Amino acid sequence: MAKVPKKILNDPRNVVTEMLDGLALANDGRVERLDGKDILIRTDLPDSKVTLLIGGGSGHEPIFHGFVGKNMGDAAACGQVFAAPSPDTIVDAAMAAHRGKGVLFLYGNYAGDNMNFDIASELLEEEDIDVRTVRVNDDVAAAPPERADDRRGIAGDIYAIKVAGGAAGECDTLDEVERIARKAVGNLRSMGVAVAAGSIPETGKLTFELADDEIEIGMGAHGEAGIAKQKMTSADEVADQLMERILGDISLGEGDEIALMINNLGATTMMEMLIVNRRVRQILADRGIIVHRTDVGTYLTVQEMAGFSITVMKLDDELKHYLDLPARSVGLSNM
Repeated sequence: MAKVPKKILNDPRNVVTEMLDGLALANDGRVERLDGKDILIRTDLPDSKVTLLIGGGSGHEPIFHGFVGKNMGDAAACGQVFAAPSPDTIVDAAMAAHRGKGVLFLYGNYAGDNMNFDIASELLEEEDIDVRTVRVNDDVAAAPPERADDRRGIAGDIYAIKVAGGAAGECDTLDEVERIARKAVGNLRSMGVAVAAGSIPETGKLTFELADDEIEIGMGAHGEAGIAKQKMTSADEVADQLMERILGDISLGEGDEIALMINNLGATTMMEMLIVNRRVRQILADRGIIVHRTDVGTYLTVQEMAGFSITVMKLDDELKHYLDLPARSVGLSNM
């Protein structure tokens, strides 16, 4: 039986509360925790702007609450570990961040999040606040193209937040911000691989089990089953498998530009990710696909899950503009 990794905690029942306190402090005054609630909000929100509200379960840090900041999320509604935020939390976050031009909800496509954000949307509409919803569904392993609406949101969330946050900072209307966010999501594809499980702090239990010589291709962000378990193999072979699925799902040809993200699921070293990046860039170069920007790092984790995901975002001039706008947050900054 696999051994559960040690964690440096106080009371496991207080991990989210203490983590959010520490995260707010890590923003050095740019973000605060709202009245002791599981909500983080910018302290420098300008008047009369479209609000971008992001959110989801804790345990995936820095996403979502680590991406609150200028030209990123305006506020984040935070759930417990691997659990959706409550409708009340979402409503409170939206009410606090609303600046008169409506609110865009942007989050990963999971049943609990969908249900609670939808309830919150209905409650906010009773308060005459215009709310729109965009769900990120970039995981090509979760469903075939004809059922893309059933796909999970994984590390593509980060590029979606970056683009939507920039649009919310510059555009005058909720309609325009929603359009740009939907365009971003439609151009995102991701897929991951797990080589070892993460664990849940409160229970100390692993989220799934793999044999020492096994990996799982297409594993979800909470340990959901992927498309195949197989024997451990080389970095190049794994990268080839993931890129075959990703590139087979999106129209990309010679001269097209992309943003590329290699994301650490929690316990994978930079060395390993850079080796994967090397192979991914070879694949893209062979097809004449241009990499406009590369992000290699820790953006969406599953506690100490070992593995990585690859995200490709097809770009045009509009998406490049919002992706590259200056931004500052704990999880991602463009300076």
